[in-house]
Amino acid sequence: MKAAFFDVDGTLTKHRVWSGLLDYFREKRVHLFRYYFFSILHYGLYGVYKLGLVSQVKFRSTWAKNLAWLFSGFTVEQAAAIWDWVIDNRLVGQWRDDVLNILHQHKAEGDIVFLVSGGPVGLLERIAKEVGGDHAVGTKHEIIDGAYSGKSEGIACQGENKAILVKEKIRQIGTSIVLEDSFAYADSISDIQLLSLVGHPVAVYPDDGLRELALECGWRIYETNLPNE
Repeated sequence: MKAAFFDVDGTLTKHRVWSGLLDYFREKRVHLFRYYFFSILHYGLYGVYKLGLVSQVKFRSTWAKNLAWLFSGFTVEQAAAIWDWVIDNRLVGQWRDDVLNILHQHKAEGDIVFLVSGGPVGLLERIAKEVGGDHAVGTKHEIIDGAYSGKSEGIACQGENKAILVKEKIRQIGTSIVLEDSFAYADSISDIQLLSLVGHPVAVYPDDGLRELALECGWRIYETNLPNE
């Protein structure tokens, strides 16, 4: 059995999905103290990252794990309404239709499609449902008695952890997947471990670091100049 693994931010979408979560709290004026505290702290961290004082993976991992703060006390059903809002209000017009076509082609060929990203697992499962993916691998947020505790659970789905969590997910679903025959699609240098996991890595609209690496390794580079790009 073959699989196709798709990063989300910058690969399936042009818009950073996590920023849609922040938009929800700001526009709905829900838990504004949490929103402002999270924003001030993490945009400060972004500045540190841009100065080169922390790595991209470290920066993104911190964001991914701490997003759990925003959902403290929310029930699973309440969080599901937020996932719907992000898709309906922030991802419309932001999909990379050409990459979605590749995903749908894999589905048509019988490949198992995984979405792999640093966002909350619940949101990624909702996105997978939207685009026709089979499984979602993301950062887990702790749920106790049907409500989010405000803490992340386990490791953030970033960097080398993407490959670790993908292997864990494959074990969980109990399906025999031949990674050497499988495909992975991603846009960032921080995704090199995910891309290296498979026999057919594809750098999609790559950043400079990934483009350079892809050229060195002989990986396929995919990008087009669409009218809506």
